[in-house]
Amino acid sequence: QVRLAESGGGLVQAGDSLRLSCTASGPTYRMLVMGWFRQAPGKEREFVAEINWTGFTTNYADSVKGRFTISRDSAKNTMYLQMNSLKAEDTAVYYCATGATKVGAATANEYEYWGQGTQVTVSS
Repeated sequence: QVRLAESGGGLVQAGDSLRLSCTASGPTYRMLVMGWFRQAPGKEREFVAEINWTGFTTNYADSVKGRFTISRDSAKNTMYLQMNSLKAEDTAVYYCATGATKVGAATANEYEYWGQGTQVTVSS
């Protein structure tokens, strides 16, 4: 059983930075690809970024490219999302996910395990 726990969310101002963490437990062979998704009120869950086991392959949504950086420490079973130059439209609940088998799918259906989410609110 894979368990995921996000942390690091909060209330910040536009232009600020925030770093989210996701700590995973369970069989590592089920965590080959890890990703971040987000869901704003009244909107569908959307892909943010994903990363493979080694950390060498990543994929980002166009809306966050150049501002967000995904990374992971597989030895610690922890994934991070460094978010810079935050905008009001980045406000959402951010979810950590794993269980996908390849980077590039970028869809929630590819992921089997999900965390409970952490709220990020960016005031303009």
